[in-house]
Amino acid sequence: MAGFFFPIVYRMLGWLPLRVLHALGAFGGLMLYRRSVKYRRHMQRNLGLAYPDGVPVGLEAEAAKSAGRMMFEIPFLWQRPLPRVLETIREVVGWEQLEATWANGNGVLIITPHLGCWEAVPLYFGTRAPMTFMFRPPRQPWLHEIVEQGRIRPNLSPVPADTSGVRLLMRALKRGETVGILPDQVPGGGQGTWSPFFGRPAYTMTLAARLSEMKGVTPFVAYGERLPRGRGYRLHFVAPAVPLDGDLQQRVDAINASIEQVIRQHPEQYLWGYKRYRVPDGVERPSQQAAGAGGAQS
Repeated sequence: MAGFFFPIVYRMLGWLPLRVLHALGAFGGLMLYRRSVKYRRHMQRNLGLAYPDGVPVGLEAEAAKSAGRMMFEIPFLWQRPLPRVLETIREVVGWEQLEATWANGNGVLIITPHLGCWEAVPLYFGTRAPMTFMFRPPRQPWLHEIVEQGRIRPNLSPVPADTSGVRLLMRALKRGETVGILPDQVPGGGQGTWSPFFGRPAYTMTLAARLSEMKGVTPFVAYGERLPRGRGYRLHFVAPAVPLDGDLQQRVDAINASIEQVIRQHPEQYLWGYKRYRVPDGVERPSQQAAGAGGAQS
């Protein structure tokens, strides 16, 4: 049933103005937050970790609205002609740093957390330079075509989420090109390590850290700040707040710490409802000493 109705609704939403979609999304996100006890408790728990002295007034509601805006803006970003989508990107901060990196012949590692409109980052990037990223097709056949058409655009090269894909990412970096990684997804068992994230151990992928170890690779943290009242987006490309050096564990910790910093600049736009502290199958929970105040969420 979803395979029949969802594409129709998706196409209808895609032709609405962005300001309307953001308004609808804010309403829908807030309604979900108020009606779903499980979702609300999960978000409150995650926010409580980030703000142990008290969550700022109104932040929970704003985060719920932002999650709704994220869902409703996707049809616009993926379905509209690319020139129309690019019109919504009002400002790009830090792009000159990328150009300087390429001029030196270095590869660029773009680390994009689930903050603001992360889907806008590769769409803009692909109009300026090639980017290679991992792509895992959705399990639902009816959703596969929608996701593929939305994410695979000119200059954007998807690679499979396996060892062959990792090799292709490394080759792109060696050529002085750009690789994009979503670093705050929970990886499968054996593909990550425990690392602090807002004061609590989170099972974190090591791929971004391993790529940062390559010679001549410069990392950046990127995100799409969502502007008020559906006016569009401001893209940010910044150097990691904590340098990515040392051994693999130190680099993973530095990535999480750097992500924390950009989240704290726009906390209402982070996807707090994501199960960031989930324990994957086959992975042991961290020791009580490492877990500190309470271990990881299930």
